[in-house]
Amino acid sequence: MGKKTPAINSSSTADIAFLLLCYFLMTTTMGSQTGLSRRLPPMPDQNQKVEDQKVNRRNIIVVKINAADKIMAGNDPIDISQLKDKIKIFLTNPTNDPTLPEKEMQDIEGYGEYAVSKGVISLQNDRGTSYQSYIAVQNELVKAVNEIRDDFSKRAYGKPFASITEDQQNIVKKAVPQNISEAEPKDVGKKRY
Repeated sequence: MGKKTPAINSSSTADIAFLLLCYFLMTTTMGSQTGLSRRLPPMPDQNQKVEDQKVNRRNIIVVKINAADKIMAGNDPIDISQLKDKIKIFLTNPTNDPTLPEKEMQDIEGYGEYAVSKGVISLQNDRGTSYQSYIAVQNELVKAVNEIRDDFSKRAYGKPFASITEDQQNIVKKAVPQNISEAEPKDVGKKRY
């Protein structure tokens, strides 16, 4: 007759596991960053004249990515390496070009009067666009806005955007808004840019 192996008392294991689960649920914090931050343009006024709406087209640049991951900004095929600089020129309109966005004088609390660009970037992609290309284009658009904010911050406060106070950052965000509008993916498929 063989000896019986003594059984391990496991009656409290479930209790311990439950307490550990409760502990981790109560002490763990979730990250507050939820995806890409976007600000959509306001809906046009219904009473707005048709001529005004035509003029306002100058305030929108359409960036398209087709199924072959080719990029078009406005009416021009463009390489991703040139996209950021094109967007920066579009948003800042340094030569007051009548084909580029208008600027509206706004009284920014804590700063004063500043000519804020009315420029909006409309991003459109195909259902066949690769995720990698989509994210790469998103990065370039956000990078363009961040560099403009950095330039403004250095001129206004003598420091880059990341080094100024939260109140100052809010002022910079009002002076250089990030207006990126994303359209629902379409089947523009075989169209080549």
